[in-house]
Amino acid sequence: MNAPNPKREQQIPEGYRLDAKSRLIPEDQIKPVDKLRDELVLAIVGRATELRDQLRDFKGDTFTEIEAFVETSAKEYDVQIGGKKGNVQLVSFDGRYKVVRAIQESITFDERLQAAKGLIDECLREWTADARPEVATIVQDAFRVDSAGNIRTGQVLGLRRLNIQDKRWLNAMDAISDAVQVTGSKSYVRIYERVGDSDQYRPISLDIAGV
Repeated sequence: MNAPNPKREQQIPEGYRLDAKSRLIPEDQIKPVDKLRDELVLAIVGRATELRDQLRDFKGDTFTEIEAFVETSAKEYDVQIGGKKGNVQLVSFDGRYKVVRAIQESITFDERLQAAKGLIDECLREWTADARPEVATIVQDAFRVDSAGNIRTGQVLGLRRLNIQDKRWLNAMDAISDAVQVTGSKSYVRIYERVGDSDQYRPISLDIAGV
């Protein structure tokens, strides 16, 4: 099956082919190797398009079937699961295969992050005199932006794990928590198979580069 090609929707006279500049080229003026290359590329693209469509259908069906199973399982305990579905791990009866549905939330911060940063800066100015440079380094690293100019949410949220009892610091951590805004989420399905008789699993790759 050949891949869809907008150029092929044009009426092409018999014995001609369209080149990359949409010019009609007589077949007898095209080198055999160029014809073979064209046919090979179109055949590969056609198969790739079919596989892409199959993967899209597989993804949709898999999410639907996992969600239906989770709801069926919950009914055994008279539980109605509503709202946002969370991460799920399903393992085959023999433990050989594992299917994981993961939901990754996109997180950003609102203006309260600036208030938190102000409180933290107050602490750092005072602590610098008391020789606590390691904390200053951690904080400065947390508030550095990434290559796209975005705050690195993981590093900022990680500040809450520091065991610091200064009241201003604790207020800053509360401000960070309040500033968190979930702007969206993406769902993923990952499939694994057990490595021999070990307790390790390796992914079953659906990426052409990984098979």
